[in-house]
Order: sequence, then C-alpha cells, then structure tokens
Amino acid sequence: MHELMVAQNLLTAISAESEKLNARPISARISCGSLYAINDEALCFAFGAIAKGTTCEGVILSIEHKPTQGQCKDCGQSFEVELSDPKCTNCGSRDFELLAEAPLILEQIELETASNGTSYN
Repeated sequence: MHELMVAQNLLTAISAESEKLNARPISARISCGSLYAINDEALCFAFGAIAKGTTCEGVILSIEHKPTQGQCKDCGQSFEVELSDPKCTNCGSRDFELLAEAPLILEQIELETASNGTSYN
C-alpha cells in the first residue's frame, strides 16, 4: 500500500509549511497522473489515520488525476489518451507513444492563521 508512504510525505510537507507560517492547515490539493495508481479512498484514509493528534488532524485532501498524454508517431500531435479507445485524436492513428506521466505534486495548502482566523493559500 504505497498510499501510506504518500500520506506520510504529505503529512511531513504540510506540517512543515504550516509550522513555518505559524498557521493551521485546513485542506490540501494534490495532483498526479491517472496511471500513478493512487487510490483516493486509501490515501485519504491513510492520511487521516497518521494525522491524528498532529496539526494536520482534520485536513481535507482533494486529489486531481491528470489525463495520460500521448504523442502520435504519424502526425506528431500530442493528445489525451482515452484508455478505452487509445488513438490519436487528430488523425485516428493507433501508432503513438505514451508521454511521461504527470508526477505527484502537492499543489496547494489552505492555511488558517491562529491570530485572526484569516485563511490563505
């Protein structure tokens, strides 16, 4: 279950940023490629479990899965690969290569300052 490792890394990054800014984390948004094999439910569960008793307890995670990209070997067009019918959206060719998968990135952390309750991203 690599979601636990991902959750631990997220917890470390979110905790460090909130400590640096002396603020409480409220939510976080991550993105990753659709083939990255992240199970949203498992990640949220793992994060919630390891965040108990920390400043990240109660943080809401949102996960965006970026589409897989391909490049047609016939026309050179880059396109989003439809996994159920993989072909170039420009010329219809099935001769293409998959481009590098979008990495897992911590895109945004919403924080609330302790002094005045103001939240910022």
